[in-house]
Amino acid sequence: MYKAVISGVGSYLPERILTNQDLERMVETNDEWITTRTGISERRIAAETEATSDLAYQAAVAALQDAGLTATDLDMLIVATSTPDYQLPPVASLLQHRLGCRPISAFDVSVTCIGFISAMETASQYIQTGKHKHILVVGADALSRITDYADRTTCILFGDGAGAAILSRAEPSTDQGVIHASTHSAGEHFFSLYVPGTGSRQMMPEEAAKKGKIIMEGRKIFKLAVTSMSQTVKETLEASGYDQADLDWVIPHQANQRIIEAVAHNLELPLEKMVSTIKYYGNNSAATIPVAMDTAIRDGRIKRGDLVMLVAFGGGLVWGSLLLRY
Repeated sequence: MYKAVISGVGSYLPERILTNQDLERMVETNDEWITTRTGISERRIAAETEATSDLAYQAAVAALQDAGLTATDLDMLIVATSTPDYQLPPVASLLQHRLGCRPISAFDVSVTCIGFISAMETASQYIQTGKHKHILVVGADALSRITDYADRTTCILFGDGAGAAILSRAEPSTDQGVIHASTHSAGEHFFSLYVPGTGSRQMMPEEAAKKGKIIMEGRKIFKLAVTSMSQTVKETLEASGYDQADLDWVIPHQANQRIIEAVAHNLELPLEKMVSTIKYYGNNSAATIPVAMDTAIRDGRIKRGDLVMLVAFGGGLVWGSLLLRY
């Protein structure tokens, strides 16, 4: 079996910044309340002319440049998103054309906030079996398009952005690459975090006012997130023959700083090992992990040879983790 190694990373955040002070003028809230409960001070918002594919394109270009590859080198393209430009066809098709790829396989995965992990797990299988040599994986979301800015409990959380990684084939002897991944779903919690009125299911009368906007049971999601993320990290470590002390870095989904701190506590890890970008970018769903990874690589925290755990949860309820040596 070949190894699936990260050969390049990139990210893109829109220029517009929505601060806590801006939100104070929109809903009944304040900077101290938001910061204390979420750890968020700012979040990025896509321009009116920007859609998810535009965010994905910028991140993809950066990842290709980092890998020293061109779009024609790619054998497959996977986009993780919950906010596609259109209901159909997939964002990946737009991205494949805009990048100038060959007529390669290109598809979306819609697994909410664990989308990037699921896409990386999928891509790694194609690499490891030898079918493909280079695969572009993008996590991109424009959650501002489905955020209810009259809801003070949710509008403080979400933002927009995109991150990308290129998985490339390497010889089995290399120490780098994807080691193990585990993903799960528990559909009984489906209605704890969902968006009504955007699919084939007829809305209930009580959902009418929230058509196309995020509905979330915050307290329930918080507890489920901490439990599921902690469990999946332990599961992946055990399957891989490692323990918590071996980890150099954990890159968690950036949903809430208190969730990140609780997971670190459960895993008995120093908070310094948890990569956090939530203060300035908020929660941009499938983009949070690749954006945080790119940030930590660029600033020198994550170095080649480091053992890195990716972990996330999201609406579904879904959760998962992926261990790799960068």
